[in-house]
Amino acid sequence: MSAGLTLKLDIRERLAGSISYLIAAFLLIGVAGPLLAILGKSLLAQSGEFTGLSNFIEITNVAGFWPAVGNSLWVSALTTVIVLPLAYVFAAALSRSAMPGKAVFRYLALIPLLAPSLLPGISLVYLFGNQGLIKSWLPLGVGIYGPLGIVLGEVFYTFPHALMILLTALAIADARLYEAATALGAGRVRQWFTVTLPAVRYGLISAAFVVFTLVMTDFGVPKLIGGQFNVLAVEAYKQVIGQQNFPKGAVIGLLLLFPALLSFVVDYFVQKKQKALLTARAQPLLAKPAALRDAAAFLCCSTISLWLLVMLGVAVAASLITLWPYNLSLTLAHFDFEQMDGGGWLAYFNSLKLAFWTAICGVLLVFIGAYLNEKLKVAPLAQAILRVLAMLPMAVPGLVLGLGYVFFFNYPQNPMHSLYGTMGILVLCTVTHFYTTAHLTATTALKQMDAEFEAVAASLKVPFWTTFSRVTVPVCLPAILDIARYYFVSAMTTVSAVIFLYTPDTVLSSLAVLNMDDAGDTAAAAAMATLVVMTSALVCLLFAIASALLGKRSQAWRK
Repeated sequence: MSAGLTLKLDIRERLAGSISYLIAAFLLIGVAGPLLAILGKSLLAQSGEFTGLSNFIEITNVAGFWPAVGNSLWVSALTTVIVLPLAYVFAAALSRSAMPGKAVFRYLALIPLLAPSLLPGISLVYLFGNQGLIKSWLPLGVGIYGPLGIVLGEVFYTFPHALMILLTALAIADARLYEAATALGAGRVRQWFTVTLPAVRYGLISAAFVVFTLVMTDFGVPKLIGGQFNVLAVEAYKQVIGQQNFPKGAVIGLLLLFPALLSFVVDYFVQKKQKALLTARAQPLLAKPAALRDAAAFLCCSTISLWLLVMLGVAVAASLITLWPYNLSLTLAHFDFEQMDGGGWLAYFNSLKLAFWTAICGVLLVFIGAYLNEKLKVAPLAQAILRVLAMLPMAVPGLVLGLGYVFFFNYPQNPMHSLYGTMGILVLCTVTHFYTTAHLTATTALKQMDAEFEAVAASLKVPFWTTFSRVTVPVCLPAILDIARYYFVSAMTTVSAVIFLYTPDTVLSSLAVLNMDDAGDTAAAAAMATLVVMTSALVCLLFAIASALLGKRSQAWRK
């Protein structure tokens, strides 16, 4: 091998290694730095003096702390108990029945993902609030402002998350086991306990922890409809925004981190065991038509989908009604956001800007990082950092991450202090917050490609960037579009991760919903939430069309 060729190869490896270190540095700044900052802040007094664990001890002695802990645990557990059966029945109907309209039901079930978590709170106010449409349906003395409202809102918010996990779990089924059980005389109920439940139990455990953690750390629903029923997420907000007590806010943030970390660890081991259930000889289970079962499945899915549509429809209707419930004539006045407190149309356009840059930057960072980590064996230290930190955001609640950003980037001696209060820090926080899911999507797509592509390219002395641009990107375009769509919609709907980071110039539509509701402009808040849902739905439709078209080209390229 000539010296010139050796030099070229060395330069290529150094370039790939440098890019790996840059992405690892991004994750260190975006994840590790804020978490260390929030840990450090929890050990300091408001004056800045080191106090050790005194903040932890002090906050446990505050009168409302333990009731907030109990309230958080109670509503999280109750929501989990309600969501799991609903999501399981829906997932089973989609995967284990031959009912009509499966594709439609699947799309309807994902509606909550397109909306800010504040939307169900608004809908519940219009349904069961003081002037609610069906307020009389509630038992005497029971109000929607409190635990009932929080649980109902969180069920709407967390349902699609549990559904997606259970759909995956139910998709893993070996038809031979059911054939054997039938041959041995086992009925439907016994087959469920002896075959289905053992196969999906890890999915059920994973879904339970995900739902519990989402409710435990959610800020939007309790803030909007919780009333005097205090929970930890709202308590952290009050400590930081209301009382400017950053150390105590940091302490509560760290406490909120524990259930998320526990969920992450449990889910990690659950996923490992779930994979062990698969065998190379497994036969896919195909549901055969059965009139009674399919009718029951259709009825269940229709009922749940109707409830989801009602929750969305009420918010849309509220945005178009002049004055609920006294003047039900239609109007677009609530969309005149410039006349409302909360951020005006600037908030909506800021969200579009955030979503656009988050999608662009997120796709570039995630996919390039995953490619270097999966396909090129360079910079082992950088790749080890990337592997660890890429999975960490999944275990960090948005409220905790956002609070860590305040402590880390607002520190005057931090050279990146100038980012604080800009759109840049919102993009950085959003990309980081949703990094794990996007990374797993990219990794899954890359693992489906034969490693021989890189081996052949290396033997032909083709630069890795040529293989990347001409082979990897065209084949993985559908996955890249999925990542971009995920980032765009997540940026449009995010609340908790950015609640501490925005300024009057960078206010977002999801936060404007909260501000309008606080100012008493609930109809305008419903209008902004509706606008977010419609925008997210339109973008998802455009991405779906593009993905379908590019997917055909990708399949043709593979052949």
